Amino acid sequence: MKKHLFIWCFVLCAFQGMAQTVTIIDKNTGEPLELATLASNSPRAFAVTNVKGQADITAFEGAEIIEVRMLGYEKAMVSYAILTQTNYIVELIVSKLSMDDVVVSANRWHQDRQDVPNKITTITPSDIQLQNSQTAADLLGSTGDVFIQKSQLGGGSPMIRGFSTNRLLITVDGVRMNTAIFRSGNLQNVISLDAFATESAEILFGPGSVMYGSDAIGGVMSFRTLNPQLSHSDEALVKGSAVARYSSANGEKTTHLDINVGWNKWASVTSFSNLNFGDLRMGSNGPDDYLRPFYVERQNGVDVVVTNDDPLVQRPTGYEQTNLMQKIRFKPNANWDFIYGLHYSTTSNYSRYDRLIRTRGGLPRSAEWQYGPQVWLMNNLTATHQGNSRLYDQMNVRLAHQYFEESRIDRDFNGTTRASRVEKVNAYSFNLDFDKALKTGTELFYGFEAVYDDVNSTGTDEDITTGDVVEGPARYPLSSWASYALYASLQHRISPKLLLQAGTRYNYFKLDATFDTRFYPFPFETAEISNGAVTGSFGLVFNPETDMTISTNLSTGFRSPNVDDAGKVFDSEPGSVVVPNPELGPEYAYNAEVGIAKVFNSSIRVDVTGFYTQLENALVRRDFTLNGQDQIMYNGELSQVQAVQNAAYTKVYGIQAGIEFKFDSGFGFSTRYNFQHGEEELDDSSVSPSRHAAPSFGVTRITYSQQNLKMDLYAMYSGEVSFDKMPAEEQGKGYMYAADSNGDPYSPSWYTLNFKALYKLSNGMTISGGVENITDQRYRPYSSGITAAGRNIILSLKVDL
Repeated sequence: MKKHLFIWCFVLCAFQGMAQTVTIIDKNTGEPLELATLASNSPRAFAVTNVKGQADITAFEGAEIIEVRMLGYEKAMVSYAILTQTNYIVELIVSKLSMDDVVVSANRWHQDRQDVPNKITTITPSDIQLQNSQTAADLLGSTGDVFIQKSQLGGGSPMIRGFSTNRLLITVDGVRMNTAIFRSGNLQNVISLDAFATESAEILFGPGSVMYGSDAIGGVMSFRTLNPQLSHSDEALVKGSAVARYSSANGEKTTHLDINVGWNKWASVTSFSNLNFGDLRMGSNGPDDYLRPFYVERQNGVDVVVTNDDPLVQRPTGYEQTNLMQKIRFKPNANWDFIYGLHYSTTSNYSRYDRLIRTRGGLPRSAEWQYGPQVWLMNNLTATHQGNSRLYDQMNVRLAHQYFEESRIDRDFNGTTRASRVEKVNAYSFNLDFDKALKTGTELFYGFEAVYDDVNSTGTDEDITTGDVVEGPARYPLSSWASYALYASLQHRISPKLLLQAGTRYNYFKLDATFDTRFYPFPFETAEISNGAVTGSFGLVFNPETDMTISTNLSTGFRSPNVDDAGKVFDSEPGSVVVPNPELGPEYAYNAEVGIAKVFNSSIRVDVTGFYTQLENALVRRDFTLNGQDQIMYNGELSQVQAVQNAAYTKVYGIQAGIEFKFDSGFGFSTRYNFQHGEEELDDSSVSPSRHAAPSFGVTRITYSQQNLKMDLYAMYSGEVSFDKMPAEEQGKGYMYAADSNGDPYSPSWYTLNFKALYKLSNGMTISGGVENITDQRYRPYSSGITAAGRNIILSLKVDL
C-alpha cells in the first residue's frame, strides 16, 4: 500500500511540474517582454511574464480567447490551441497609442481599463526608471495628476481632487496603509514606500469606498511592489540590479540593491535601499520671503540665533532613510499561488521645517521641532486560488500585520523642557476577495474585510538642563479602532459597446478610547463610538468605437471618525488647542463624474474628465468648550479651545484633461492639466476656499524614445492663490507664504523646466540623470512649509546583475 501511495504521489508531483510555458517577444527585435499580461475569462486565468518573457499558462488550457497585453504594444488575441501550433511563442507589435492596458485598482482584480468607469492614472516601470524620483511622493507628483505638499524635506502629502491626508487611501500590495491615527493635517507616510521596490502604481480618482472602505473619498493610491519571478524552465532564474544615485540640490547619496532568484515553484526577491539627504538648497530666482536668514543653535547651554551664511540653504532639513523588502513566492501548481512579503522602512530624526521658521516677538518660536524616526513594518501573506467553482473563479486571501511608529519632539526657544510624544500602532487586516463570472458578459466581485488597529501613545518631558525626565501628556488616548465590511460589485455587459458596473458596501466601525485625565481635565474618562455606513457606486462605460470611451460614474464615499479625530490633543496653530470630542459620526461624500477618451489614428490621445464631489457632515475643527471654558492654558499660552466636529460641508468640482501625441520618429508630446475649485463651510455659515483644493497645475512633456535611449524635456507648473482666494485658516500663516503688495500672504504661481535622459549600454549598464528646475526658480508649492529644490543635477548608474 505504501509503495502504491508513493508511486501516485510521484506521478502527481511530476504532472504538476510539467507546466506549460509561453514566451512573449517583440516581433521586430525578438527581445523578451517582461511584465506582459495574459488573461482569459473561460477558464478564468491570469499570468505575468518574467524577465525572460516567460509565463506558466497551464491554467489557460482549453481557453478559446487569451488576451496578451503590454503597454506600448498592440493587444494580441490567441487561443490555447493556436499557442500549441506556434510553439507557445507570441509576438507583439509595437503600437503608438491605444487604450488597451490593464488596471487592478478599481475592483482589486485585473481589468481592461476600457471596462472601468473611473479615471485611473498608471505609473509604469519605465516611468519609474526614467523619472528617477527621490521618494514615492515625488513619483506621484511626476504624473501631473497629483499635487504634492511638503512641510519638510522628509515629507510629501498628496492632494487629489480637492482632498488629501486621511480622505485619501494608500494601499500596498492590496493592503490598506491608512491607520487610526492618520490625521487631517499633512501626512508623509507615503515616503515610507521605496520607489526602487515599486513595480508599478495606480491612482484611482474619486470615491473608492465600495472596494476600499473608509478614507477612500478623494481617491486611492495603489502601489504594487516587486514580485518574485519564477523560472518556468530547468535553469534557475537569477536577476537583479544595483543602483547608485547622486543629486546636487540636497547632496543626495542613494544606494540600492535588489536580487531575484526563481525556480519552477519557489522564488525570492530581496530589495535594499539607503537614502541620505543633506540640507535642501532653494532656487536663486523668486520671492525673498522664502529665504532662510537664520537658524537656531544651542551654544554653551543657551539657544542662539545664528546668521545663515547661505540663505538659500534651508537648515536643518536633511535626513536619512533605509528600506528593506523580502518576498517569498510558492506556486505548487497552476491553481494556487502564495506570496509572503516583509517590508521595513525607517528614517532618522528629521526637522519639521515649517515649525522652525515661525517667529514670536522677532525671535524663533521653537528651538527644536522634529519628527522622530518614522518606522513602518508590514508582514503580508497573500494566497490566490483559481477555483472555477460555483462560488468563485478566483479567490484572494490577504492577511497582514503592520507596525507604525512616529514621534514628535519639540522645545521652545530658550525653553528648558523638551517634549516628546510617541505613537505606536499595530494594525491587523484580513481580506477575502472573490471574482465570479456568472454568465457571458456578467461578472461579480465580492468580499469581506476586517481591520483592527491598536493605538498606544506616550509622552515624556525632559529638562535639558538637569537631564530629568518625567511623564508628560500623550497625544492620543489608549484606544482601538475596528472596521468590518461586506461588499459586492457587479459588472454587466449590456451590449458589445455598453457596460454597466454597480456596487455597494456595508461597513461597521467601532472606536474605544481611555483618556488620561491627569494632565487635562476632560469631563470623561472613556469614549465609545460605533456606527455603520452604506456606500454605493453606479457607472456606465460606452465604447462606440474600439478607440473611444465615454464613461459616467455616480459614487458615494465615507470616512469613519478615527482616533486622531476623536481623541487627540495638539496645537493646530499659535493660540489654539484641539481637544478630544467623543461625539462624532462618519462623513459622507457624493460624487458625479463624466469622462471621454479618444485615440485618433493611433497617434493622438485626448481625454477629459469632469467631476463634482460634495462632502456632508464633514469632520472639521471648530471652536469648542472644555468644562464650560472656551479658552485654556496650553504650553504656557492662553489658547482657544477647538475640537473636531461633524459641522460643515465641502464641495469640490473640476476638470482633469490631457492630450498626447506619438510620432513615427520616436518623438512625443503630452500635456496634463488639472483644475479644481473647492469651498467649505465655516463656523459662522460663511464659505471659504477649501484648504486642500490645490491651484490649477499640470505638466507638459516633449519625449524621445528610440531603442536604448529615452529623453524627457518637461515643464511643471502651478497657478497662483491670491490672498482673497486663500482659505481662511491659511491666511493666518504668513510665515509659510510670500507677501503681496499689501503685505498679505499669498501663494505665487510657479513653473520649472526639467530634463531627464536614460541610456542602456549593451553590457547591462544603464546611465540616467538630468537637470531639474533648470532656470533655478525659487518657489514654494501651495500650502507647503518648505521651499522646493533649486537647480538640481541628478546622476544615476544602474548595473543589471
